[in-house]
Amino acid sequence: MSTHRRILWPGAVVGAVVLMAGACSGSANGSQGAPSDDCVRVVDEETGRTGKDCLPLAPESDRVDLAEPTFSHSTRITNSLHPTGEIDQVVMGGQEEDEVFRTEVSTLPGSKTITFDGRTVQALTQQYVAYADGRIKELALDWYAQADDGSVWYLGEDVFNYEDGVVADTEGTWQAGRDKAPAAMIMPARPEKGDVYRPENLPGVVFEEVTVKETDRTVDGPYGKVQGAITVRELHMDGSTEEKTFAPGYGEFATGTEDGDLEAVSIAVPTDLEQGPLPGKLAALDRAAQAVQDGEVTDADLGAVRDAWTAYRDSDVVPDLLDRQMTRDLDTLDEAVAATGEEETLGAALRVAQNTSDLRLRHEPLPVVDLDRFDMWARQLGIDAAAGAEGAVAGDVTALELVWERLRDGSAASAEVTAGLREAREAADRKDMERAERLAPGLRENIAKVTP
Repeated sequence: MSTHRRILWPGAVVGAVVLMAGACSGSANGSQGAPSDDCVRVVDEETGRTGKDCLPLAPESDRVDLAEPTFSHSTRITNSLHPTGEIDQVVMGGQEEDEVFRTEVSTLPGSKTITFDGRTVQALTQQYVAYADGRIKELALDWYAQADDGSVWYLGEDVFNYEDGVVADTEGTWQAGRDKAPAAMIMPARPEKGDVYRPENLPGVVFEEVTVKETDRTVDGPYGKVQGAITVRELHMDGSTEEKTFAPGYGEFATGTEDGDLEAVSIAVPTDLEQGPLPGKLAALDRAAQAVQDGEVTDADLGAVRDAWTAYRDSDVVPDLLDRQMTRDLDTLDEAVAATGEEETLGAALRVAQNTSDLRLRHEPLPVVDLDRFDMWARQLGIDAAAGAEGAVAGDVTALELVWERLRDGSAASAEVTAGLREAREAADRKDMERAERLAPGLRENIAKVTP
């Protein structure tokens, strides 16, 4: 479950929202809401100012997250609606504020130790990476643990928000046990209609209240019908609400609508994995996508990638969302090339390559696809450095580092990649484009030595 896109916190308001026992029960518009034992003040999303009204919180009697959880085997996360322990990666796509939006949500190896309420709990870490128009927008490291009753608890997140390739702020960061932050239920063991819980419950930093609206739904998944989904409504600190769908084997499944802001599952592994070799027509599409990313895009390149896309789409099942995204990005690429828009061409070509890597997840293990993604970002590093695009280069190095976080091991080949990345980071930080361009081929050579 992702909660990152509704953070409302300019630095000036941290601590401004207050939680007061029995202080008021007014709704966001000043009318009387359902009785509640506490009051969370509404915050204006545009100004960050705390208002006088209280959010229309559900009655305490509806909440299912008030009992103290017990964590005997906290990293064995088997809850099908929040399958952190069983999912390697979920790719989501859509749009937000007219920007192409894409996320990679990956479970990282190992666990994190978190201490709160006088106890120590091991949590799994999910790496949430959001891209807008193909470029890095946000990184969050989310920590989850399953209680003995099967409910999943959110123990915090490290958030990094990016602008022009560099970290702009870390607003939304929190951790259970710090600044009186409690652990927060993010998925009940067996959700029922009317259940209420708070995935984030630190007014002044982060807050959400969720109500389950529907259970036992059947939804259209990337490759067929999915049964047992639920729909919830999230209440945010500005008084707005948002509906989300969660589905077994995927977790967070869809938010928003096709006509407005949308974030929905494109593909998840191993849920959507199909055994067998990479189809030849998908391999051909991958080669064509690399060709348009690698250099100046010619009419021949455009024709080749469109033909390869059509041939693959006609030969295999393609998820609706990935189909729409690839078609849209190829159209954008055509328009950018016709208008000789260099930046737009680079962005569209990068997104075409990203879409192709996502399609490969259906047929190849995640480490194999991530090795290809690393090579893709190393190519992009060389392209952006040659263009003198300092912000893009900084973002490329970050993307490389995040993919590498999912891949690296203790091998000699891994050490070479790590050393090369360290040099690339130094070059990006110093805005040394010539050095960054020289380093890109070495990164590609070194990643080719790594065995998945």
